[in-house]
Amino acid sequence: LSPPWDRTELLARVRAQLRARREIDDLRQKVAIAEQGQQIAHTAFEALAVTEKMTKDAFSLDRALKLGFIGICIVAALMAVVFFLFSHNATKQMKLANAAIGRLERGVIHQGDLIAEARKLRSESGIATPAAGQAESHEDLQQKAADIKQRMATSDASSIPALQKQLAETNARLRRVENQRNTAQDVITSDVASVCLLHVAVAFRDKDSGERIRYAGINPQGEPLQDSDGHPIYTVGGRGPEVRLDGFGTGFLAGPGGRALTNRHVAQPWWKDDDLSAMMSQGVQPEISSITAYFPGNPASMHAEIERISDKSDLASVQIALGGLTRPVLPIDDAKSAAISGQSVISIGYATGLAAILARADEDTVQKIMKDSGGEVAQILDELSRRGLIHPLITQGHIGDVLDDKIVFDAQTTQGGSGGPLLNREGKVIGVTFAVLSGFGGSNFGIPIRFSGSLLSATPKQ
Repeated sequence: LSPPWDRTELLARVRAQLRARREIDDLRQKVAIAEQGQQIAHTAFEALAVTEKMTKDAFSLDRALKLGFIGICIVAALMAVVFFLFSHNATKQMKLANAAIGRLERGVIHQGDLIAEARKLRSESGIATPAAGQAESHEDLQQKAADIKQRMATSDASSIPALQKQLAETNARLRRVENQRNTAQDVITSDVASVCLLHVAVAFRDKDSGERIRYAGINPQGEPLQDSDGHPIYTVGGRGPEVRLDGFGTGFLAGPGGRALTNRHVAQPWWKDDDLSAMMSQGVQPEISSITAYFPGNPASMHAEIERISDKSDLASVQIALGGLTRPVLPIDDAKSAAISGQSVISIGYATGLAAILARADEDTVQKIMKDSGGEVAQILDELSRRGLIHPLITQGHIGDVLDDKIVFDAQTTQGGSGGPLLNREGKVIGVTFAVLSGFGGSNFGIPIRFSGSLLSATPKQ
């Protein structure tokens, strides 16, 4: 699949393959039914010949012929029933496949949409502000303190005590915000270099043949061949480019030898995904084509592979080939008391994925990167990495609630931030972001880092 990945093209090709396979299956079924009918007819006529040889009674022979004819009629009726059931089942399966394809088509993001999203994010300055708190900002509190002082200068003596109390409370909150901001800056400096962007490319394989699903061909303009309805044509096997789906997530170094933690739904995008599960039921098996890691300040991409998948939580470990790159392993606090309601936390991740990264570049740079890369995702990321534009978003907030298996917090994040570390004021990882509510902010969820014990205790691959 030539990035940017176009789901409409994927779905059209899958639909074409399903149509072709249905025609082949229909033909095979008809041949099988015809062969069975031939065998039954041959058996019936042999029975009639034996009956004729054994008796010369015309009445008996006539009766045997009638019975044979009735038997053939019964077999024909059975064949018709089998064919009807097969056709009904094939029609039902085709409807299910079209429904799955339709759902995926609604989620397609084209290259133009990606550029538009980057422009939107670029205009929202708050989205890229490091360590931006959800509560009152430092500037808001400073302005509030100044307003109270001004009111004290013009108020009568009876109002002074109440204003002094408000000023003291405001100054206390201001000092707390300053302390949190300073702490966040210290944490960012030491930990952000170990948080990477993960690009996960998913390919698709036909379960029956075991072959990868590919485009039937590419025209001189570099676009996939299309059918009469304008949909890309897919094929099983062949020599065309593979059909691929690009996904993004966050990972961070949590063990020696390049071992990183992320979410299971990042490492296996089809896990608990209704749309991809619907395609799997139609004989299309998704599988990992490649996982690539990008670290801040490092111009080269790095190959990664899934190491272990947790069977108890939305966690996975991946092995990253760091080569000569040296990055620190993030310290972990896996105590059950590590997360406390009201405690300030810092979230690091690549929220909104590729669009947010492009938003940090100016318009001319984005246009040049898209043109030079031909819209291919891997080449876009390589160019962004070479230009030093890949680095995570850092936001600060507070823990709202602590449950047995999750941490509820309000530090801003969204899709793409999954798998990112959730840090306390000491810079230790206390959780892994795994779910967000709609929009950029609100209540988000993290898995307590203690659930990663089985993944980190295993012996790393050599």
